Amino acid sequence: MAADERDRNVIDADGVDLVRTGKLLLDQVTLAVRPGEHWALLGPNGAGKTTLLALLGARAHPTRGTVRVLGHRLGRVDVRELRARIGHVDPRHDLRSALPAREVVLTGATGSIEIPPRWEPTPGQDARAGELLALLGAADRAQDPWTTLSQGERGRVLIARALMADPDLLLLDEPATGLDVAAREGLLAAVDRLRAARPHMATVMVTHHLEELPATTTHALLLRAGRTVACGPADEVLTSKFVSECFDHPIEIERRAGRWSARAAAAGGQGA
Repeated sequence: MAADERDRNVIDADGVDLVRTGKLLLDQVTLAVRPGEHWALLGPNGAGKTTLLALLGARAHPTRGTVRVLGHRLGRVDVRELRARIGHVDPRHDLRSALPAREVVLTGATGSIEIPPRWEPTPGQDARAGELLALLGAADRAQDPWTTLSQGERGRVLIARALMADPDLLLLDEPATGLDVAAREGLLAAVDRLRAARPHMATVMVTHHLEELPATTTHALLLRAGRTVACGPADEVLTSKFVSECFDHPIEIERRAGRWSARAAAAGGQGA
């Protein structure tokens, strides 16, 4: 990334509404993400998290308001070129063949689900796939078929795949879904390593659970019914007050050793 680009917001969403089939899914959402920031996007089911992520990934357009991603306004840019600069990690990746993990990562260079016919990676691409698998702690699974990988291993492979194009923005849509505790912790440790290795890359992670947030999370946006409950630095947003309001339930939030936890508040009140 050029030096002048490092001072430009990666995401600028201003007064965004999104309406589908007559239903208001996002209501006046505003968000600014700078290079090197790592955002958490939280809220209950139906809050609009995945809808907002689709806008940030240039996979949808706002009904009202403006969205700029990597300096380009949606509606005035070739979204195919813009998407090539965005890494999007979706645990519902629709690969059904027994492609080896290393080749799954290489599909990030082609933007395809399968390896295209007659396509061969360059030596540089092949080396990068191996480096990314090592960074994400999955080097020992490089030759294992996709169909034999655990959910946690697939998550790390998909993050490596998303990084093949050297994106300036990485979007993670509930990457810890379905993982047991050990697999979740392995995935989050890999995300922390990735963020340390790519200090200028911005990330946005969607989750329902505070326990799934890496310690490197810097900012948070809480959504409820498509509207912003709180937005800003993580320690100011991920509080008992705002999280309870977001989920419409009394919740106590604690942060220890950089990680958050949540539990139902004891009778008689809730803390900050």
